Amino acid sequence: MPQLKKVVHVMRRFVPGKWGGTECVVFNTSRELIRRGAECPVFCTDMLAERGRHCLEEVPVYRFSYCFPWFFLSSAARQKLVLKGGSPLSLSLFFALLREKDISIIHTHVQHRLGGMARTVARLKKIPYVVSLHGGHFTLPPEQVEKMTAPFRGRPEWGKAFGALFGSRQVLDDADAIICVGQSECDEVRKRYPDKAVHYIPNGVDVDRFAEAEGELFRNKYGFQPLEKLVLCVSRIDYQKNQLGLVRAFADFSARQPAHRLVLIGPVTVESYRDEIKAEVVKLGLQDKVTLIEGLPPDSPLLPSAYKAAEIFVLPSLHEPFGIVVLEAWAAGLPVVASRVGGIPGFAVDGETILMAEPGTDDEFAAQMSLLANNVALRADLSRRAFGEVATHYSWPKIVDQVCAVYENCMK
Repeated sequence: MPQLKKVVHVMRRFVPGKWGGTECVVFNTSRELIRRGAECPVFCTDMLAERGRHCLEEVPVYRFSYCFPWFFLSSAARQKLVLKGGSPLSLSLFFALLREKDISIIHTHVQHRLGGMARTVARLKKIPYVVSLHGGHFTLPPEQVEKMTAPFRGRPEWGKAFGALFGSRQVLDDADAIICVGQSECDEVRKRYPDKAVHYIPNGVDVDRFAEAEGELFRNKYGFQPLEKLVLCVSRIDYQKNQLGLVRAFADFSARQPAHRLVLIGPVTVESYRDEIKAEVVKLGLQDKVTLIEGLPPDSPLLPSAYKAAEIFVLPSLHEPFGIVVLEAWAAGLPVVASRVGGIPGFAVDGETILMAEPGTDDEFAAQMSLLANNVALRADLSRRAFGEVATHYSWPKIVDQVCAVYENCMK
């Protein structure tokens, strides 16, 4: 079997200030592979970043020019596409990937045009390629799809010719393997591709980084008093994540738990949604009880410190392919309330490692938060079992072992 020398990851963007679950997976997988002796460059657009070659710790990142291939896009529509990642076209990325030497396997974390470019280069070079599905490719709710496509809906798409040229619609059909981060999506993909190698490989976490953090760093930075108890949500500021519903649930919860404060941390990917959240905080009179932090760099010590500073973690998503922040909370010893949605029920057990609520049920979230706030023993039991689960199964070396097994099967 050929040696795994170089894995090239292809994605829309790779920007620490707009970090999400996909970037976390690619960074940690790449870093672990590099430590094992492989080359692992990331190819992406220069969306929200400087063009050229850069390094994030050991990981080389190559960023290329791009465009959004629709006519008559307004500047506001372009800005929305940039914040969400959009569906870009980058011919310079394609030609650079084509020139790259000694690639063992291409791993694309995007479909559409960029995924089609990865497919085409793999076919021309006669090497395998793998596709990871991070965002609910077949399970995204229709209302979420409608919001995501709103910026270019009704605009003529001149990029269709490139999509056809690169086989954008055949990215999954022709892939040597498909990796799903969520069990529910994996089940759906296996139904659609019964003869293809489809793997469920969950996200991972740097357990020690979160377990060994100190909460005082975060508390001192943002001025929280020792007697103030924090309810934390870490997730990009986006309608899919439903922080607006959490603010409303917290208003009900806070009426009975006045010592608690709500902390929302995440990069803003929908600016209008951030503004809605701020307006709701004012409307509910929660200005002194809600803190919104528009993202922390992934390597910031304040991020694990925020988990350690909190009493409860809440993830109220309407759509969640996996929920890597749940693992981070578990590693920090934090009890979690999360939506019963997407990939979360595939790795968490309600009442044992997590408390779940139906997505969009503000009153149920308020009740679950109250249950934890009032029950020290329940918080401790959930945290103990969850930490055992994350420490045993979700460290990055164990996750990357599974990824390497997929690569090796594709290279046979």
